[in-house]
Amino acid sequence: MPEANNPKSLRLAVVQTPVRDDPRDIEALRESGREVRALMIEASAQGARVVHFPEGAICFPDKLLLSIDGPGAVGRADWDRCQWQVLQMELAAIAELASELRLWTVMASVHRLTGPNRPHNSLYVISDRGEVVTRYDERRLSKTKVSYMYSPGTSPVTFDVDAVRFGCLLGMEIHYPELFAEYERLDVDCVLFSTTGVFPGNAAAQAQGHAAVNSYWVSFSVPAQHSAIAPSGIIAPNGDWLERCSADGSSSVAVVDLDDSSEAAAESVTRARPWRREARAGVCTEHQVTDPRSEDRTVAF
Repeated sequence: MPEANNPKSLRLAVVQTPVRDDPRDIEALRESGREVRALMIEASAQGARVVHFPEGAICFPDKLLLSIDGPGAVGRADWDRCQWQVLQMELAAIAELASELRLWTVMASVHRLTGPNRPHNSLYVISDRGEVVTRYDERRLSKTKVSYMYSPGTSPVTFDVDAVRFGCLLGMEIHYPELFAEYERLDVDCVLFSTTGVFPGNAAAQAQGHAAVNSYWVSFSVPAQHSAIAPSGIIAPNGDWLERCSADGSSSVAVVDLDDSSEAAAESVTRARPWRREARAGVCTEHQVTDPRSEDRTVAF
C-alpha cells in the first residue's frame, strides 16, 4: 500500500444505542434522535473525528408492524404508516449538530424513494459541515427485506476523511466475504459495518475474520440490546479487538485512533496486505515447476 510510507491516523468513535422498531411512534423517533445527538456530543468530547452508529439508530422498522397482513403475518410493507416527517426532522437535527461539532457522522436510516418504489436501507455519510456527501444502500438483503420491505442498493461506497478511506456495509452483509474483499480492492483503510443482528453466524467473529483477511480496520456497530453477547467495537487490521462498548445493555461509545503505524496495524498494513495482493496477482505462478513427482498425486513420500 502506498500508505505504508506515509502513516495515517484518525480518531474513530463507534456507538451502541437502543434501537426502537415502531416507525409510527412519534415520541420513540424523537427519543432516538435525542440519544443519538447525546452520543455524538460524547464522541466529540473524546476527540473523535468520525462517529459510527448501528443499523436502525433512529428506528429499525418491524416487519410485522408495517405488514399489510400483520401483525400476525409478514406481508408487503405499508410505508405510509411511517412518520416520515418526524424522521426527517430528527435526521436534519443530527446533521446540524454534526456541523456544530465538526464531526463526521455515519448514520443508518431508511431512505425514502419515489413511490411506489420501496425505500432503501441506508447509511448516510454526513460531513463535518452537516452535508450528506454520500449514502450507502444495503445490497445483500435478507429474504424478508427484499421480498416485502426494501429496494436493494447497487454499488459499494467509499469516502475519505483526512486521507483515511472508509467503506460501508450494512445489515446481513457480514455474511458476504466478497463485499469485504471488494473494499480491499478499493483501497479502504476501514470498513464501517452496522447491523441490528449478531446471529446467526456470530457476526462479531466474522467481523474479526474480515479485518484480518483484508488487513484493514473494521468498526462493528450494533444495538445496545445485543451488548451482552456482542458489544460494538473496533477491530485492528490484525483481527484483534482494540476497544469495545459496555456489555451491560447501555448506550456507550468506544474510541480508537486508526493509526496504521501502531503495533496493532503496522505488520498487517505494511507487509501482509501488499504481499496478499502480489499473491493474488499471480506472483506464485512464476515459481511453479514441471516435475513428475509434482504431477503424480499418488506418489508416496
